[in-house]
Amino acid sequence: MIIIRLPETIYQAHGTIENGTFHGRWHFAFDQYYDPEYERFGTLRVFNDDTLSPGATWPLHPHRDNEVVTYCAAGEFRHADEHGKGGILKKGWVQHTTVGRGMFHSEINNLPDAPLRFLQMWFIPAIRGSEPKVEQKAVEQAERTNRFLPLVSNIHAQALPILSDALVFSCFLQKGKAVNYHLDSGRGAYLYVLEGGPVEVDGHRLPALAAAKIRDEAGFKVQAQADAELLLVDVRLL
Repeated sequence: MIIIRLPETIYQAHGTIENGTFHGRWHFAFDQYYDPEYERFGTLRVFNDDTLSPGATWPLHPHRDNEVVTYCAAGEFRHADEHGKGGILKKGWVQHTTVGRGMFHSEINNLPDAPLRFLQMWFIPAIRGSEPKVEQKAVEQAERTNRFLPLVSNIHAQALPILSDALVFSCFLQKGKAVNYHLDSGRGAYLYVLEGGPVEVDGHRLPALAAAKIRDEAGFKVQAQADAELLLVDVRLL
């Protein structure tokens, strides 16, 4: 079963934060947004596509027992915890955070003259109360061109590990090219067109900012009608 979510059907949020503003496309229940049809998808709890104005900061706030994956889609993302520790992500780079027993952190637009766009995904942890940990990985476009590159995974040696039954992939799919993905039994996939496209998923058309929720399928094929940046999340269905 493939369910297409067109851009206009995805909840959008706007607001003022420290030193600027934000615009969010929130795919699953988050903050003031609640939809029983999209409360979560397997081990995936949150999938937010947020843009911060130049120099803006989401100030320090607490979290507990989340596995967080952050992907920079444009600009420069800076993460900082309550001790000022963190890291900087550029486009295509990824960060994994085990929040565990609890931490304060902030998301910061590291550039004073350009917006920041980042994707943040939360996953249900397999173990609660773990020691907080942050790690990240630099990824160049060539590494993810015309393939699903594993960014976060417990079964791919070069990916960042995660304390959840989840995998995250990125792909820069060139016009006219196609990639196939196999889904094991009991698992689902969430595919998002970050930019570019459209792409076709087994005959379903997805423009930029559209998503496909896929389950009860042995696999699927993604064909690009124009260059497209993609994110793919593979999760155990609960």
